[in-house]
Amino acid sequence: MSDGTLRLLLPRFLRRFPADLAAIILLVLATGVATLAPIVSETPLRVVLGLVFALFAPGYAFIAALFPERGPSVQEASTTDSEAGERSIANPNEAEQEAATDAGLTERADPRREGSIDGIERVALSFGLSIAITPLIGLVLNFTPFGIRLVPIVLSIGGFTLLASAIAALRRQELPAEERFRVPYRAWAGTARAELFAPETRLDAVLNVVLVVSLLLAVSSVGYAVLVPKSGESFSELYLLTENESGALVADDYPQNFTVGQSKPVVVGIGNNEHEQVDYSVIAELQRVSIQNNSTTVRESRTLDRFNRTIPANESANWTHDVTPTLTGERLRLTYLLYRGSPPGNPTVENAYRETHLWVNVSSR
Repeated sequence: MSDGTLRLLLPRFLRRFPADLAAIILLVLATGVATLAPIVSETPLRVVLGLVFALFAPGYAFIAALFPERGPSVQEASTTDSEAGERSIANPNEAEQEAATDAGLTERADPRREGSIDGIERVALSFGLSIAITPLIGLVLNFTPFGIRLVPIVLSIGGFTLLASAIAALRRQELPAEERFRVPYRAWAGTARAELFAPETRLDAVLNVVLVVSLLLAVSSVGYAVLVPKSGESFSELYLLTENESGALVADDYPQNFTVGQSKPVVVGIGNNEHEQVDYSVIAELQRVSIQNNSTTVRESRTLDRFNRTIPANESANWTHDVTPTLTGERLRLTYLLYRGSPPGNPTVENAYRETHLWVNVSSR
């Protein structure tokens, strides 16, 4: 199947775009799917596409919009330099005329080409500008109601990249066909094929093998790092919060004085940083304790409630627990015990995975 036939398989609006800009648009769309789709977002594809999306695509589209014309290639530049040297030897007057042109005394033959950049400069500037543009977009989002969150960041960077790509395509269309920048895919493929499969010397063949092995090792290393990331520290959080007058959850102003049979709310929260989905069990107890010589003894305990929560990896869950005391007394301990999986038959602070508590007073009326 020829390249022209493959191009016809693309949507019409992509066929009108230059090939490099069409690839950028497809990258933006693929990153959006890999980042936001429920199943695909959990695969390493999200990381791979996300890095290219954030560190290359916006800068490349911006450079393409600034410089729609093609720059002189290395071969053209070397040919021009050699021809200039030959003219300086054959005819000194022509060399003087060319020097005057370079000094700006006469009009250049092709000012648009002289003001453009070549492929290597485009790639370098694409990375540099992307590293500058992406944080700037994040800074702007920080001062908006959306904040620096995944969906606003993906939409903002993607929108900027699509807008810059559209401007770049329009600017290229305004130029003559021979002046438009094009990525020389076929020339690169032909050169690579010739270098790999038809080396001129035995040394070139050895260097080609070393290059291929090095690339395979590099790709394998990156793939392993993406597919088998370091898990880091694994832990779970158990915390108590209250709701203030504005409706926000805060770690302050906990209820301290209760009456038997009357309920007061406390927000219980679990943070799962175990790098895997976990089934949690929480037991709420009201305990009468005595403390002697830094040793705490539970003299009486009443179970107030039990909860089961399944929390995905690296996520949190909060819920409101209406505390209804069944014991009376001063300085009772309202204790929450957290377990991974089912709790033991005799749950205590000592065998709990995590524990948190409040000191409360409960009166009979």
